[in-house]
Amino acid sequence: MEFQYEPGRYFKNDDAGRLIAEITFQELHDGTVYAIDHTFVRDDHRGQGIASQLVKAVIQRAQASNVKIMPICSYAKSFFERKPEYQGLLAK
Repeated sequence: MEFQYEPGRYFKNDDAGRLIAEITFQELHDGTVYAIDHTFVRDDHRGQGIASQLVKAVIQRAQASNVKIMPICSYAKSFFERKPEYQGLLAK
């Protein structure tokens, strides 16, 4: 799925302009950390791996900018707990 980007947010709307999914993050410590504070997928689109794709979009942005990630929302926390290959990206 392709997402739109706004500073601090990746999202996808349907053809009617209704929100399907989004992830939001704040820049902390002079932009050296992205704090993922919200992940949302509309009920009728759950179970398709969209939330994981959203987190990976933030990961790609963080890697490209040499930024660490602080998962705050419950989904982001569980994502990083399940994915040991991304542990090096976590802010200490």
